[in-house]
Amino acid sequence: MAETTRLAVDSNVSLIVPVWNDCESLSELLQQIGTWKHKPREIIVAAADRDPKLDSLCRTHGCHLLLTRANRGAQLDHGARAANAAVLWFVHADASLPANGLEAINGALDEGADGGCFRFTFQGRRTWYKTLLSGLITLRIRSGGVAYGDQGLFVKREVYEVCGGFPHQPLFEEVRLVRSLRRRYRFCPLAAPIGVCTRRWERDGWWVRTLLNRWLALRYMLGASAERLSKAYHGRMDVRNEPEA
Repeated sequence: MAETTRLAVDSNVSLIVPVWNDCESLSELLQQIGTWKHKPREIIVAAADRDPKLDSLCRTHGCHLLLTRANRGAQLDHGARAANAAVLWFVHADASLPANGLEAINGALDEGADGGCFRFTFQGRRTWYKTLLSGLITLRIRSGGVAYGDQGLFVKREVYEVCGGFPHQPLFEEVRLVRSLRRRYRFCPLAAPIGVCTRRWERDGWWVRTLLNRWLALRYMLGASAERLSKAYHGRMDVRNEPEA
């Protein structure tokens, strides 16, 4: 039997990770967290599939494994409802987190923030187009735009509940929550960076993927359903977080 790594309770933050066929990425994420000086109170893995490897991985790292349906909004919401800490931090399994992430969150909360997000950066080798695109995203967020889930959203538990949490939909599940946070509470974009996986940009082309994301966001704002848009977003070669039939 694998030896279980016990997480030291160093904060009042529950880290919630939705996964579907993400066992390898989750393993890398948990190894990152294992090197931190301070740890979250708990890690909740909201999984859409039962996988013996995932079971073993969660036992090894002392995570709480929560089985739910294949719908990212539902996964995030069920994870939030199962959390025990006062602060909820939502992270994608393929993210690269800053080692001082918990300190950055606690610092923002101490200064009066009710929620916020991390600064968008791309993983891998730095290039001019990565720098340009991430800079434009940072400008959009700081100008009041919606921060999406790949930016490591965090929020006080009671604020999450007042704002209605994540709707159970497969795409743009964070829009309602972030808009409500910005409208009713103090939302703080942090300077600390989070590394976002470049897989879809590399597959589709950097400018094509960026323009497609903006086009889908516009269509969603104009009333298109998240279920329909999810198919265009994920593409034929990427079935993760597709809606249930």
